[in-house]
Amino acid sequence: MNIKVIAVGKIKEQYLKNAINEYEKRLSPFCGFSIIEVAAEQILDESLAQKYLKLEAERIIQNIKPDSYIITLEIKGKKLTSLDFAQKIKEIVNEGKKELIFIIGGANGLDKSVSERADFKLSFSDMTFTHQMIRLILTEQLYRAFKINANEPYHR
Repeated sequence: MNIKVIAVGKIKEQYLKNAINEYEKRLSPFCGFSIIEVAAEQILDESLAQKYLKLEAERIIQNIKPDSYIITLEIKGKKLTSLDFAQKIKEIVNEGKKELIFIIGGANGLDKSVSERADFKLSFSDMTFTHQMIRLILTEQLYRAFKINANEPYHR
């Protein structure tokens, strides 16, 4: 299976880049993994926020194949335990999906067109995290899920 993370914005902090790279390496025996960064719009005028979200959405959607399984990260999404998340990954693999895409919005969230495209909406918490931090959390949880599904130690 190939897993792709489409994220709005870039990672600026080196410590986050290093941590994400470490989990990318750890994921390599389990799946193909890549991160696609799409440009974030700087919203200078709040009355134009929806317009800018639509521009980000267009960039996101360009990277989605019609048969990909899409999971958006949204504060109102479903919360899962690590074991439930591992089970969800296993179910997607068992459905024969070749590509799983996680979408992380920018500081202003996701346009409804992206949210509506989701096969599943996931929330890691009721708290709000920066898009940079959530990328690290997602990558670590993916690694944890594959270790759980392979019955290998790590997740305790």
